[in-house]
Amino acid sequence: MKMYTSFRIGGIADILAEPADTRDLAVLAEEARKAALPMTILGEGANILVSDKGIRGLVIRMAGLSGIHVRNSSLRAEAGAKMTDTVTSASAAGLSGLEFIYAMPGSVGGSVWMNARCFGHSISEVLSRVEYIGSEGPGEYHVRAGDFGYKKSPFQSMDAVITAAEFSLAEGRPDEIRAALEKAKREREEKGHFLHPSAGSVFKNNRGFGKPTGKLLESLGLKGVRKGGAQIAPFHANIIINTGGASASDVRELMELAEEKVLAAYGFVLEREILLVGEW
Repeated sequence: MKMYTSFRIGGIADILAEPADTRDLAVLAEEARKAALPMTILGEGANILVSDKGIRGLVIRMAGLSGIHVRNSSLRAEAGAKMTDTVTSASAAGLSGLEFIYAMPGSVGGSVWMNARCFGHSISEVLSRVEYIGSEGPGEYHVRAGDFGYKKSPFQSMDAVITAAEFSLAEGRPDEIRAALEKAKREREEKGHFLHPSAGSVFKNNRGFGKPTGKLLESLGLKGVRKGGAQIAPFHANIIINTGGASASDVRELMELAEEKVLAAYGFVLEREILLVGEW
């Protein structure tokens, strides 16, 4: 699985399927349910850590569902579309609202599922409708603001596979949109997000801590700490990087070390942003 995750880490999946469209996806999901086969949905693999032992059951990689369509001020993107491609399509149509997530690794489905957030904005702010396949078949969800929270969405507690999302955007000035895209990309580059394989922020921020999680970890001298091929980034203490040959166990040990240090020093319990996937 390492070739399918941004960490470049992960063991073997029992079965890997890539549906070409929603009909393929519906058949795969139904057959998996009938066979009581564990099912894992994979987008760009940008916010997960796959076990060295791999993933049991069926892994459905959504890359084949990547259509993006713009109509007036609405943009509909299938779940496997890359978020950056989606933002680029919106920009080309002169639509604004998604610039904040430009150059962030991840798919549309994954971004909706986790209510992706950066630079003070969340996906739910411009999300209007979500299509999905549930245990009873296809369905639609119309966004209610109260259903979403900080990196939380209703899909995290639903037995459903997101197939597409619709965003309500606004007309914008092309020069301002381009400037916003360039700024978002530049800030990610300056923070070192693209220097090494990683999954971005390891832990969520919490206003109750009084400072960003990365600053807490930095105050404890954790920048640069290594375990095998994994390292707490010397440029950002809330990012763990794969310096080459890192195992999932290496990364998990660093995560647990960070959690233990913060709890002991501050009494705070960190909440993981990275999902542990597979057989642990």
